[in-house]
Amino acid sequence: MDTSAIETLVEPLLTQEGAELVDLEVLRERGRQILRFYLDKTGGISLDDCEHLSNRIGALLDEADAVAGSYVLEVSSPGLDRVLKKEKDFVRFAGQAVVVRLKLPQDGRRNFKGILAGFSDGKVKVECEGKPFEFPLPLIDEARLDYRAEV
Repeated sequence: MDTSAIETLVEPLLTQEGAELVDLEVLRERGRQILRFYLDKTGGISLDDCEHLSNRIGALLDEADAVAGSYVLEVSSPGLDRVLKKEKDFVRFAGQAVVVRLKLPQDGRRNFKGILAGFSDGKVKVECEGKPFEFPLPLIDEARLDYRAEV
């Protein structure tokens, strides 16, 4: 399934609702196809927001016949360990503790914990153990806020 097509379809609706798509997962669990939308909005997203947006997204997906076969739609907040994917995420959460996993090792390792120092010139900047690191965005496998770390 093409997640980018679903994102493109849903994006105008989310903009209209004042929400943003943080992440979209499409997976199979126990033989069921699951579409899991992680959404956020200014001031945070409530359970009522999730229910409302689930109904709107579901209707839009069904109307556009965007998903082949049956599926389970889940809509939730990104949580405390929010995934960071977009340039604006790395700018917005500068100064926060993060965990970054790279696709390929850098300095002999793939996992880095530290403080997000921002984003510029196509690179995510992270301060780890007192040393600055820069990771080109395409080389990041996953980046998340680390709510357990003290800043």
